[in-house]
Amino acid sequence: MKKLLNVLYVTSTDAYLSRDGENVVVLSGNEEKFRVPIHNLESIVCFNYTGASPSLMGLCSERNVGLCFLNESGKFLARVTGPVHGNVLLRKKQYKMSEDMKACTEIAANCISAKIANSRTVLQRCIRDHGPNVNINILNEASDYLNERLKMVRKSNNLEEIRGIEGDCAKKYFSVFNELILCQKEHFYMSERSKRPPRDNLNALLSFLYSLLAHDVESAIESVGLDPYVGFLHRDRPGRASLALDIMEELRAYLVDRLVVSLINRKQINADGFKIRENGGVVMDSDTRKVVITAWQE
Repeated sequence: MKKLLNVLYVTSTDAYLSRDGENVVVLSGNEEKFRVPIHNLESIVCFNYTGASPSLMGLCSERNVGLCFLNESGKFLARVTGPVHGNVLLRKKQYKMSEDMKACTEIAANCISAKIANSRTVLQRCIRDHGPNVNINILNEASDYLNERLKMVRKSNNLEEIRGIEGDCAKKYFSVFNELILCQKEHFYMSERSKRPPRDNLNALLSFLYSLLAHDVESAIESVGLDPYVGFLHRDRPGRASLALDIMEELRAYLVDRLVVSLINRKQINADGFKIRENGGVVMDSDTRKVVITAWQE
C-alpha cells in the first residue's frame, strides 16, 4: 500500500528547484527559501518559469515523486516522469477493456452518473442551507432536470449518448451556478463556462482548481500502476491523460465547486487578486494562488 504523503506547491514564479543530497531546495535568486526531504513528498507542482535542476529531476524520477509544471493560470506545461511502475498485467487488462465498447460504456456511465448525482447534491445543499437567500424555484428545477438525466445515463448503452447527456447536464448546472454565490456577486459572476482562457474571475478560479484536481488524480492513478493516458469515456488522444479526466468527473462538484463557493462566500479571496491579461484571459496573482492552494490542501 502506498503511503499518502505531501504535495509541495511552488507558487513563486521566480523560484528555482534544486537538489542538496536527499533534499528538495527552493531558491529565489541566490537565497534559499525552503527545503524538505524528498521522502516526505508524493509530488511537486510548480507554477514557475525558471525550472528545476537535472539532478532534482533525476531524484524525483528515482523516488517516484511526480514533478509537474503549470503556468500561472494552472494550465499544464510539462511533467517529469521516470520508469513505469506497477503491475504490467493490470495495465494490459486496462488496454484490453479500453477497446471493449461495452466495458467502456459501463465505466463511463458510472463516472457520469456520479458526476450528475454530486452536482445535484451541491444544488440541494444550497437550498437546504441558504433557502431564504436563493431562488429555490430555479435550483429545484435544475435539480429535477439533473435527476431525470441521471436516470437516462443509467439506461444508456453507448458513449455518444452519455457524452450528450453529460454536456446537457453541465450546461444546466452552470446556468444556475450564480445562485450559489451569496457574496461578492458583482465580482464573481458567470455568464457562461469559459476555459481556454477563462474570461472572468469565477471561471479562472474553477479552471485553476480543476487543474490541481487533474494533477492529483493522475498521480493517484500512476501510484496504483494504471496508465493515466488510457481512458474509457475520454478516448485516446496524444498528450491527454484520459483516464484522469474520466475519474475526476465525479469529483469536480464535490471537491472543486464546493470549495470555490466557500472561498468566495467566506471572502477568503476577493476581486483584487485577479487580473486580465492581454488575450482577455483572467488569472490569479501569487497571493491569491497561495490562499487557494492552502484551502485545497486542507
